[in-house]
Amino acid sequence: SNLDKLIPISGDVTAKDLGLLPNDRQLLIERVSIIFHIAAIVRFDESLKNIIFSNLRATRDVCILAQSMKNIVALHHMSSAYTQSDKPVVDEILYPLKVDWRQTIKIAESVDEEILKIFTTKYIGTFVNTYVFTKRLAEQIISDFSESLPCIIFRPSIVLSTIKDPIPGWSDNFNGPIGLNIGGGIGILRVAYADSSLNCDFIPIDLVIRAMLIVSWKRGIQSISEDNTVHIYNSSLCNIKSISLSEMLSTGLRNFSDIPFERIIWKPNVIMTKSRLLYYILMIILHIVPALFIDRILKLFGANPMLIRLQRKVYVANHALSFFLIKFFQFNNINFISVFENLSADNEKEFGYKELINFDVEEYCKNSLIGYKLYLLNEDMNRLEQARRNFKR
Repeated sequence: SNLDKLIPISGDVTAKDLGLLPNDRQLLIERVSIIFHIAAIVRFDESLKNIIFSNLRATRDVCILAQSMKNIVALHHMSSAYTQSDKPVVDEILYPLKVDWRQTIKIAESVDEEILKIFTTKYIGTFVNTYVFTKRLAEQIISDFSESLPCIIFRPSIVLSTIKDPIPGWSDNFNGPIGLNIGGGIGILRVAYADSSLNCDFIPIDLVIRAMLIVSWKRGIQSISEDNTVHIYNSSLCNIKSISLSEMLSTGLRNFSDIPFERIIWKPNVIMTKSRLLYYILMIILHIVPALFIDRILKLFGANPMLIRLQRKVYVANHALSFFLIKFFQFNNINFISVFENLSADNEKEFGYKELINFDVEEYCKNSLIGYKLYLLNEDMNRLEQARRNFKR
């Protein structure tokens, strides 16, 4: 089978030199011709020290490893469209940053973590969080190494569940809107600080993977002597397929009544507001007060109080995402679309995007909800009738 071709190797992107054993490193040098550098910490509230090691130093070390590879034809770096969140319009170009990535790595290696925490806000400047800051700097590393390596910078927008490959609705993490969707479906998220009229610039993961394969092939057929530029792609469907946050919410709520989660604690319904004052008032009324009341009841019955702790996590998640939910970004994607438009007829069958982007939003949201139940919450679809009875109650 194809899986027999895989050779797993132990490594650690938070460790220097990627935590590779000498024999494994040599195996990579001898055998690998294409690198997909995807590993990163994607949490928005991660400490500066840890995220510099995983997102910056690891990128440098991947580039150093790639330089020693005998047959390297493409180094594909996974970035994010939101690394440029200080701009309303983002083109498919490199935006240099005055911060020195070499010095930043040295600081993380030499300065105490508690001291770094104090200086984080000052150091990242206008960037909304440590994730955006380090991913933006990592692009500069790729650019600096591109003189000797065939490099790609790939910037997806909000990556959500699959349309159909390998199966409809597949997803493997709670990050971003997925966590908020699940929170709303369970009933612990009642209010969100967001602009409901804002278009949600999302892209299904299987479409992202198709594009990654194509651009790596395209980069690989041109040697570094023929082309030493960085190929940059904004992986976004903003001008092709868009849906507002309110449409996504209403579609989700319709599906929740038919395919509810098993452990809901309140009927799903989320109020979105872009008024910070109203958000705080509703947060206290709909989140904090009920959580305090239920925790008190749990304590009286000898159970472990947990809702206030849970609501703290909900607040932190909403706060981290709010910057991206109340502000419009335009990601120009000419390079990205041209990758699909210029495919041959044969490749169009396997890697085309037109048959994917014409998906029905209602069906996509329904499949995504089923995917959340199966792959993230480990729920059984055979218990759906029981879940529906609980939802009605």
